[in-house]
Amino acid sequence: MNAVTYSSAQVIDFINRNAIPVRLPHDHRPLADSFKVEKTPCLIILDPDGNEHHRANGFLAPEELIATIRLGMAKTLYNDQTYDLAIQVLDQLLEDLPTSGSSAEAIYVRGLCRYKSTHDHGHLKETYQQLALAFPKNEWTMRAYHYRLL
Repeated sequence: MNAVTYSSAQVIDFINRNAIPVRLPHDHRPLADSFKVEKTPCLIILDPDGNEHHRANGFLAPEELIATIRLGMAKTLYNDQTYDLAIQVLDQLLEDLPTSGSSAEAIYVRGLCRYKSTHDHGHLKETYQQLALAFPKNEWTMRAYHYRLL
């Protein structure tokens, strides 16, 4: 990832504006053990208290790395119950990178945020419909399958 992803001007700019990166060798002890790093590269999105909110393993192209970080940021906001900000981050991810590997999960999490902020079950049904249309065989569509009944 050094030659392609980490050296990308787009990635450097995005990380400088949105994250505090920490890069460690895979065998760094005790952190590798604490965070259960088994494969490299391993990207872990943490909150300021060190709680994990998202993880990705393996090579990511520049656009995919940015989408993954955005998804991790949104999941952190979701877990902090900051739903409106999470929705903004997810909307931006889906606008900029609608076909990324993170898009289906982003639609799912956005649906949860919308539901949690309004308690309107219609957002969950809409989430399933969007996933079924755009990602019919995806695991996130299967996870939202029961929402179709709402």
